[in-house]
Amino acid sequence: MWGPSISSRLDRYGSAAGLSPENSSTITELVLVGFSDQPQTEIPLFIFFSLVYLASCLGNTAVVILVALDVSLQTPMYFFLCHLAFLNGFFSTVVTPKMLFNFLASRKVISYPFCLAQTYLTLFLESTECFLLAVMAIDRYVAICYPLRYLLIMSWAVCIALAVAVWVTGFCASVLPLCFMILPLCSPYVVDYLFCELPILLHLFCADTSLQEAMMAVGGAGTVLVPFLLIALSYLRILVTVIRIDSAEGRKKAFSTCASHLAVVTIYYGTGLIRYLRPKSLYSAEGDKLISVFYAVIGPALNPFIYSLRNKEVQGAVRRVVERYRKSPRIAF
Repeated sequence: MWGPSISSRLDRYGSAAGLSPENSSTITELVLVGFSDQPQTEIPLFIFFSLVYLASCLGNTAVVILVALDVSLQTPMYFFLCHLAFLNGFFSTVVTPKMLFNFLASRKVISYPFCLAQTYLTLFLESTECFLLAVMAIDRYVAICYPLRYLLIMSWAVCIALAVAVWVTGFCASVLPLCFMILPLCSPYVVDYLFCELPILLHLFCADTSLQEAMMAVGGAGTVLVPFLLIALSYLRILVTVIRIDSAEGRKKAFSTCASHLAVVTIYYGTGLIRYLRPKSLYSAEGDKLISVFYAVIGPALNPFIYSLRNKEVQGAVRRVVERYRKSPRIAF
């Protein structure tokens, strides 16, 4: 039985979306509630998230371009950072434009095909980011624990193989199982969220979802827990190695090379832990939306700045690229 909150949302939005409270074999649209229960906040939120999305696009694109233009940044660490920047920009683009459009639209709807596309892509990108962060942690482990053999171990062939493995594993661990998890939906077709994700769609499936929930638990263990354990083990070994360094300056330098990655891992896994491990007494739909905004929109915008604000290598590369541009000959028209 649907609770009164869902029923009231169906009454409020269902007619606008052309939906009826009966099952339908052909679904064209779903109501995407978002923050529409608080219409006075939609214009300020549109402005704020537009600026955040712009920062995300510019920041992540700048990272990729800067690494491509400056030879000193063409190392394994920045190679994987480019993949993270591309992934973050892609994730924001999958989620944010539709969210911004619905802030201004009178009909808060999303087409069913686009909803499915969001579900597949968000799950794929979330899984891939977990594996990518684990590979980046292993890269830092090799750089600190085996500095003299670092470039030999993390050769370009190895880096490319790891990058391909990350994307392929993320796809196989998310998209392929999801093909067997999508079931027919039951009305009311109301998605009380900011975008479409599998845990949200589970509440709309008509049939028993016990199998789907079990598959999610197994998949979550493989795509979240295993990379997290690799990250934890890598940093444990790094910590042991750093403690053995005699000079305080050496320890500081070693920790500084990991600080940015550690901050990104903390933000990414921290929001996930808050979302999935908090007690039911603290659960709220609005709280879930705020958490999803943080990891889907704000996090991808923060990552380029985390890696660049206190990074002297990136700052030096920016100065060199700007200086090279200033000295380059201009074509007169």
